Amino acid sequence: MKTKVPTDPELRWEWIKYQLRVRGSSLAQVAQELSVGRNAANNVKRVRYPRIERAIARKLDMAPRNIWPDRWNPDGSPKRDRPNAGEIKHANNVQDTKSNAIAHCQMARSA
Repeated sequence: MKTKVPTDPELRWEWIKYQLRVRGSSLAQVAQELSVGRNAANNVKRVRYPRIERAIARKLDMAPRNIWPDRWNPDGSPKRDRPNAGEIKHANNVQDTKSNAIAHCQMARSA
């Protein structure tokens, strides 16, 4: 059964929390699995945070762009105000690349 994601940010946030609970998860659990603070997971409500958005989307068995169409490009890459910032240079031994998705995968493999 497909559910429609609310477009209103407040309703969408409540919908996300509800969908996580239905699946036996929570924002706190997502934060713990990513080794980030609980506040980081809560910040997704109002701030772009691709890594956490991806994790939430995986828990909901959805693509992040289907939950946050205003934050993700149709090709599945995150929209960024500063395109060169973010996940690219956060890990050792990660080659400089224009694709944040590739850099994220490289970081995950090296962890």
